[in-house]
Parts: sequence; C-alpha cells; structure tokens
Amino acid sequence: MNGTILIVEDERKLAELLSDYLKQAGFSTHILSDGREVAPWVREQAPELVLLDLMLPGRDGMDVCRDLRGFSRVPIIMVTARVEEIDRLLGLELGADDYICKPFSPREVVARVKAVLRRTSDDQDAAHAGLELDAGRLRATLSGQDLGLTAVEFKLLAFLGNHPGRIYGREQLMDHIYPDERIVSDRTIDSHIKKLRKKIAAVDPSRELIRSVYGAGYTFDPQ
Repeated sequence: MNGTILIVEDERKLAELLSDYLKQAGFSTHILSDGREVAPWVREQAPELVLLDLMLPGRDGMDVCRDLRGFSRVPIIMVTARVEEIDRLLGLELGADDYICKPFSPREVVARVKAVLRRTSDDQDAAHAGLELDAGRLRATLSGQDLGLTAVEFKLLAFLGNHPGRIYGREQLMDHIYPDERIVSDRTIDSHIKKLRKKIAAVDPSRELIRSVYGAGYTFDPQ
C-alpha cells in the first residue's frame, strides 16, 4: 500500500472520482474542500502528496501552497481550470512540483502522481548530503549554514539535488531555470555552477556535490 494522497477539491464528485482512481492504484486518500483546513491537516498527518485545486473556498490554492512550503516539502500537484501561463509559472515558482489543467483524465492524474513521487523520492539523498532546501523561502543550507543563493542558483541546485545521480545537459538545465524561454548563452549554466561550487566550498571545502560529466553535463553527487 502506498501512502496517503490529500485531495483538496471543492467539487465533491470530482474529488471522489479522483479518490476512486487513486485507491485503485494502491493509494489511500483523504479529501478536503476548504483551503483553510489544508495546512493544519498536513502538519498533523504528513501525506505523501497533495493534489491542490487552485480555486477553493476559504483560502485559494496559491496561498495554500505558500503556507505548505513554509514548513513542508510534501510534493504538490496543482489542479485548476485556469490555463493562463502566468498562473502556471506562479504556481511552480511557489514550490509546486507539477500542474494539471482541467479537464483531465483521472488516469492522467494517477500517472502524474506516480511520476512526481518517483522524482521526489530521491530528496532524502540530498538531505543525507547535509543539504536542506526550503522552496518557500528559496533558501538552501549545507550542514546548517545558509549558502546565500540567488533565486536562479537555488532553482538550479534544487533541481540537481532532487535528482541525484542523474546527468543533465546545459540545455535541459536552462529549460528548467528559465521556463520563459528567454535567450541566454549555454555558458550561463556554467557560470551559475561555478558560483554554486564556490558558495558550497566556502561552507565545506571537502564537498563538491555538483560534478561535471565530460561531454554530457552536470550531476548531483551526495558523496
């Protein structure tokens, strides 16, 4: 049996449909319909993932996401009927792990839940390396010391740190940290990596954490 998925959705029939499909996939579920109930429930129950509707009574999904990222790294998939690009980007900037637009297939939601859980299951490797990532505040600490990262540096380190051992090329990393597709040189990534390594070395000279893979790109090595 997999862990509990918290479904935050005020359309009862939709919430129950999602719950049925997730249960068939081996998850347990809990449904909340009011945004004000979410943070207290997550603090108490520590679900494996939160499916979070954007438009909720009491407190909207954006605010709920901010609340959760203030104290938890629980994976969050935002669910909404809003398709405007600014909303999508804002949702991810707040620390959401994925975004699904209505209407959708319940099977797609189950697949996305499984995909996000696979991606985030490696988070503990980063933590074991002494690295703590606070997406809500864009703050990274190594062995308890703040690395003093810029927003872009944080996004880059968090992306690599949450996927230890996987190798990413410069173009893949640029697509992640610059989702607006701005035109930047591929050497921009090298510059960010150089600054990250310098800040990591200032805290712990014995740790490299971000390793170059010749001809391929970069990988996070918790050592």
